[in-house]
Amino acid sequence: MRPPREPSGMRPPLVPLATLIGEELRKNGKDPGEPLITYGHSGLAKRGEDYFLIKRDCQRSLDGSSPAFSVFAVFDGHNGVSAAVFTKEHLLDHVLSAIPQGLSREEWLQALPQALVAGFVKTDIEFQRKGEASGTTVTLVVVDGWTVTVASVGDSRCILESQGGVVSLLTVDHRLEENVEERERVTASGGEVGRLNLCGGQEVGPLRCWPGGLCLSRSIGDTDVGEFIVPIPHVKQVKLSSSGGRLIIASDGIWDAVSSEMAAKSCRGLPAELAAKLVVKEALRTTGLKDDTTCLVVDITPSDHSVLPTTPKKNQNNLRSLIFWKKSQGSVNKLPDKLSSVGAVEELFEEGSAMLAERLKNDSLSKMDSGPLRCAICQADQDQAEDSPIKSGVYLSPSSKQWDGPFLCSVCRKKKDAMEGRRPRKSLVMI
Repeated sequence: MRPPREPSGMRPPLVPLATLIGEELRKNGKDPGEPLITYGHSGLAKRGEDYFLIKRDCQRSLDGSSPAFSVFAVFDGHNGVSAAVFTKEHLLDHVLSAIPQGLSREEWLQALPQALVAGFVKTDIEFQRKGEASGTTVTLVVVDGWTVTVASVGDSRCILESQGGVVSLLTVDHRLEENVEERERVTASGGEVGRLNLCGGQEVGPLRCWPGGLCLSRSIGDTDVGEFIVPIPHVKQVKLSSSGGRLIIASDGIWDAVSSEMAAKSCRGLPAELAAKLVVKEALRTTGLKDDTTCLVVDITPSDHSVLPTTPKKNQNNLRSLIFWKKSQGSVNKLPDKLSSVGAVEELFEEGSAMLAERLKNDSLSKMDSGPLRCAICQADQDQAEDSPIKSGVYLSPSSKQWDGPFLCSVCRKKKDAMEGRRPRKSLVMI
């Protein structure tokens, strides 16, 4: 028998959802000012070479005293899965090991772009030691509060949709067919770029790098192609406004079928889990299953309520029109004390150069007056007496300039020169 219903006047008052969420966050020791992170994943396999990574509540300190961050990544393997699997298992650890301990949250975020470069290069060096020919694209996203940092090689893309349905790319495609600067870099480093040549001299298909025939100019692995296919990522770091935004991270199986604007529109206003499924469905509806398709959708919203991007006004061209406002050049890497204005996204950092000299800054973290030197890429310690040329910061190889960057061990120096198209000599030239 059912218990009698309570009179309407005796029912407890309804509690707003925002209040319940805030109370739950406080119970778990989380700052209500931190955003709420929700995510969804979907994908279909054609070759089975796509992999992804979702890691929530990562700690930047051993005692867990600082706010946690989240990591999302897509790896699109080619010529086998070994590079994608290896990168998924090791890349994040290599990135985090390149960030010194004891930094504040602001300092940690400032150090992250350079640590991403070091982590990508170290992962590439370690995988190539395995002697396997496989390769992989990588798009790695770190969400720390309202700050989003994206590092990518290849053509897996990450887009951001912010307030009002405004869409913008946070990555750069490293396809030889579309990227003139990368074509010029590859040829200057000793590679050849051209289309597949059939019998009779007919050229077909997209531009490729020879030897190897890879369509990309940057990846992890691909030992058989050449060192001019570099693992140095494009890195972009932005700070969202208090209204948050949505990230869509996907392999080229998605982006070859739908545009960034179409992907965002196909799932606008829906929960992240359903949104990821609809992006994949839209890609399949457009071209069918021609390649592996992997999609991650990450919503970053205020913790007191869930707000997804609203539908934009008609006739509004939103693609790449996102309002990025940069800090002055003198403070480009300093994070602001307050959140940016509603609807605006602050660009904190962006660098895409394939030259390590432009990506690794010469600072005191890897050069000390006494004690061992620590390689800025692989984090290996080396006694100063073991390599006297490095002690003075001088290392020359054929047609190379003096290296004024942070300390690099012999293995990482050789990698640096190889990526720049320089052939190593049997002995170092000392000045």
